[in-house]
Amino acid sequence: MSKVQKLVYLSLLCALALVIYIIELQIPPLAPIPGLKLGLANMVSLAVLILYGPKEALTVLILRIFLGSFITGKVSSLLFSLAGGLLSNIGMIILYQYARKYINIWLISIIGSILHIIGQLTIAVLITNTPGIFFYAPFLLISSIITGYFIGLGATFICKHFRKLSTRL
Repeated sequence: MSKVQKLVYLSLLCALALVIYIIELQIPPLAPIPGLKLGLANMVSLAVLILYGPKEALTVLILRIFLGSFITGKVSSLLFSLAGGLLSNIGMIILYQYARKYINIWLISIIGSILHIIGQLTIAVLITNTPGIFFYAPFLLISSIITGYFIGLGATFICKHFRKLSTRL
């Protein structure tokens, strides 16, 4: 694959993550728990990790977070998204590089989802100086296990179809 083709595919995946992120913002809250979201755009980050590698996955993640925050006007959530996204991606990168022979992609995704919640809660506590925010942790962690599983399945689906696409061109 040429550098231009790779750049086109990564741009397409970044745009896909951005569109998913913007659409997900239109979904009403699933429960009365602050910060509870599906995190569907993270399936693209995981797919990029699998298809292209860690550097590309972090690049797509950071671009999606910055562009998504500025396009939607949710700049206040930028720090939360960066903390959760970076911790999650770094954890998934380590697991994917060293443990993918032993665990499934959906398990890597679940662990990434849990790390995402930990990163966001930590930033929330540091910013607000309110340790009581950790009261939400059990609810958010349970939801992250469920969503992490489906995000892992979605990333597997994206990888399967992107591999088909790249062999046709």
